[in-house]
Amino acid sequence: MNINPYIIEFLQVAVVIGLAPAFVGWIRMLKCWFQGRTTAGLFQPYRDLRKLFSKEIVLAHNASWIFRFTPYLLFGTAVLAGAIIPILSIDLPLAATADVIVLIALFAIARFFLALAGMDIGTAFGGMGSSREMMIASLAEPAMLMAIFTVSLANKSTSLAEIVQVINSGQMMLRPSLAFAFIAFILITLAETGRIPVDNPATHLELTMIHEAMILEYSGRHLALVEWASMMKLYLFVSLAIAVFTPWGIAVKGSLAGLPAAIGFMIAKLGIAGLIIVLIETGLAKMRIFRVPDFLGVAFLMATLGMLSFFILD
Repeated sequence: MNINPYIIEFLQVAVVIGLAPAFVGWIRMLKCWFQGRTTAGLFQPYRDLRKLFSKEIVLAHNASWIFRFTPYLLFGTAVLAGAIIPILSIDLPLAATADVIVLIALFAIARFFLALAGMDIGTAFGGMGSSREMMIASLAEPAMLMAIFTVSLANKSTSLAEIVQVINSGQMMLRPSLAFAFIAFILITLAETGRIPVDNPATHLELTMIHEAMILEYSGRHLALVEWASMMKLYLFVSLAIAVFTPWGIAVKGSLAGLPAAIGFMIAKLGIAGLIIVLIETGLAKMRIFRVPDFLGVAFLMATLGMLSFFILD
């Protein structure tokens, strides 16, 4: 039995868990530079997580098992998604399950339990954040499915490993449908990961917060796991965009010799992706919550135009 795929799988999961906070730190550091502020450094998210893990957990007296279980489920689904997406190589033991529909279902399960946990305590902020999160999910998921289906039509497969292999083999050409799908995916990523202009991850203003409203009652290691899972979700969405639209550099064969190059390409692409996110966030202001449906409607329109252009032009 060839153990190389299992070693690569283990390394990929370790990269997702270990590098996600650094990616968030890179985005924060770039934003501070662009805004002329002093940065806390690339490794500040690690220090924040260590501080939260060292604190005591404070639970409300009416917290059910859902509230206690949700942080572990969020972290577990993020790790499982990291094992499915081809980040370093496509020759993975879980490549057979690396389907974009399964991946979207994993994110939906995590969102469902997070919304339940937000309502579990019975606070006004938790219920408000959960309702807003479900509103965004009802608009973002169809747009994401439409964008992914556009890519899968062009590659004749919904398997992430197959999509990466087709593009790396040179069988895939630049199409207008993929450009529309890529724009739609960028807008969806901003909404799904709670970035500006949909949400502001750096504020706790009760009138505008969405994600933060659901986790206000968490503390200690529970809050650390939730925050870590949120960092991994941003990392995974960027990695999914890389795998679907720009997979060059991802190793096709399960050889350990190709890992250094794959890691180098991954770090370079993550650096560019972080720069794009910072440019978007520094150039735009957070929109009103009532304008979010219009924002996601544009994403769905772009994805639909991508699918229509595939059938018309291709």
